[in-house]
Amino acid sequence: MKALLVAECRQGRLAGEYAELFGFARALGAATSLVLVGNPEELPGFDGRLHFADAREYGEYSPDVHKRLVLKAVEAEKPDLVVFMHSSYGWDLAPRVAAAMRAAQVSEVSGIGEGAFVTGCCNGKMRRTVRPLTPRAVLTLQPGAFPAGTPCGSPEIIPIGTSTETPVELLRYEPPAAEGIDLSRAEVVVSAGRGVGRREQVELVRALAEALGGEVGASRPVVDAGWLEHGRQVGSTGQTVAPALYVACGISGAIQHVAGMKGSGFVLAVNTDRDAPIGEVADLLVVADLAQFLPALILKLRV
Repeated sequence: MKALLVAECRQGRLAGEYAELFGFARALGAATSLVLVGNPEELPGFDGRLHFADAREYGEYSPDVHKRLVLKAVEAEKPDLVVFMHSSYGWDLAPRVAAAMRAAQVSEVSGIGEGAFVTGCCNGKMRRTVRPLTPRAVLTLQPGAFPAGTPCGSPEIIPIGTSTETPVELLRYEPPAAEGIDLSRAEVVVSAGRGVGRREQVELVRALAEALGGEVGASRPVVDAGWLEHGRQVGSTGQTVAPALYVACGISGAIQHVAGMKGSGFVLAVNTDRDAPIGEVADLLVVADLAQFLPALILKLRV
């Protein structure tokens, strides 16, 4: 099995998620090579073949140009898989590359089956296993789904080039509008999930956060239901947090949520389901009814 990994450059810096590409390749047991349109002063360290194009000439992102550059590396390596991160870069470029290769494309891969890949569906509420029917496939990886690898060494650099003709020009990067809630600085985050049951129960989560001197977070279903504002969402489509203590209240543990809190120091999960996926990442899983457990815990903390 051969995998061509596609790294990404953002504002002159190598995107740190590229190490997760190596984590995926290691889990798959695949031989790897890498392609990057980036900064020649900041190259990834690994022992392998790096197909490189200078972003100062080809741009940090230009869909048609980057597609042609990736296809140059595909032609040279003849990989079984071409693998992107599921970032704005990956989700835009991967389908273009797949169409040009006439290959299957699987988005947001979060696990590996036997000759197949696990991915989310139904807005992340369910998982499915997908088996590509073409000899080669193009994948995007769900951020946080695979542990970062530790690539090191000096790559063999192979220059690649193509025409710079394109109808699209990258003008600038625009950061998302600030919403006034920065959970990334909180030492304690207490998050509410669908399992809290109803809007009124969110107040128990808020009371626990206050007792711990922390901030209130939320999973996507809670935000979608309007129980908490979007600025408090933790996950791949919300904020990424790394507090000393993360308390997950009624959160199932979907990979999209876990991706946003995987750097937490200690994870306490409270759930009525002892088999909930959140138990796989929690340091301590309390199997209990939130309506009974949280008031008792708050009372102890306030004594």
